[in-house]
Amino acid sequence: MVGQTNLYLDGGNPEETKQVHELLKIGGLPGLDGQTTNPTLIAKNLSQRYGGKKVSMSEAGEEYKRIVTDMRKVIDGPISIQVLGNPETLTAEEMLSQARDRLTWIPNAVIKFPCTKAGLTAIETFCQEGPVNVTLVFSQAQGAAVYAATRYHTHNVYISPFVGRLDDIGQNGMDVVVNLLEMYKGMGDGHVNVLTASTRSVKHIQYALKLGSQVITIPAKAYMEWKEAGFARPDENFMYDAPGLTEIPYEEMSLEQDWTACDIHHELTEKGLARFWSDWSEAVEG
Repeated sequence: MVGQTNLYLDGGNPEETKQVHELLKIGGLPGLDGQTTNPTLIAKNLSQRYGGKKVSMSEAGEEYKRIVTDMRKVIDGPISIQVLGNPETLTAEEMLSQARDRLTWIPNAVIKFPCTKAGLTAIETFCQEGPVNVTLVFSQAQGAAVYAATRYHTHNVYISPFVGRLDDIGQNGMDVVVNLLEMYKGMGDGHVNVLTASTRSVKHIQYALKLGSQVITIPAKAYMEWKEAGFARPDENFMYDAPGLTEIPYEEMSLEQDWTACDIHHELTEKGLARFWSDWSEAVEG
């Protein structure tokens, strides 16, 4: 933890988890506070382990379970495990079935659901059964929907705005983190934790620390770059510079409305799900 912010690794290889955990300790930090698992990286790990041969869905599930079990040997904090399926056909009921199984894999499991109609329908129920992480978030409206859908939670709730992917299309992704934190602080009860995801640079990390994002999940490459910068934290004069990126303005919106009234559609959510499924399908049959 740095200040009030927990540091997670985004990855799919337990050996990498060990390496980054030790890297942080050598740098004078406590180590990793948690982990998010990335379906693309999990699929690549599967493919490499089986020599490029496709595996069955059951074999993939067992391998995913082995991976997070090995990560658990390094990390006591939350480890996010994603529900997976063809985004065109995956139902809320199927997500719930997967989630209930994955929750038994390790004692510190957090289940990742996509920010879609089916995903939010599922978390409305599951947030009373186990911790949830709503992934592929790109807008403040999606954040309002996540808040409303988890209003009656009994476990921790995380929301993952993907800042790097917004940067990729010319928008200032960090503005979504700013807007979510402001909205939740100004009107919310504090039950949703902002987990800054898709971080690409030291500047992303430093700005998320400056903002007080409850969690940052960082790929190993960005951790290495931060190490080269001496794990520098933002000082009082730190200013986030994002030349060429369009501002995403704050919107006034209610957190009291039903989540189904929120406009949760975002093109990048759909593209992200399609990409996850494509990567997964390259390694897994069915």
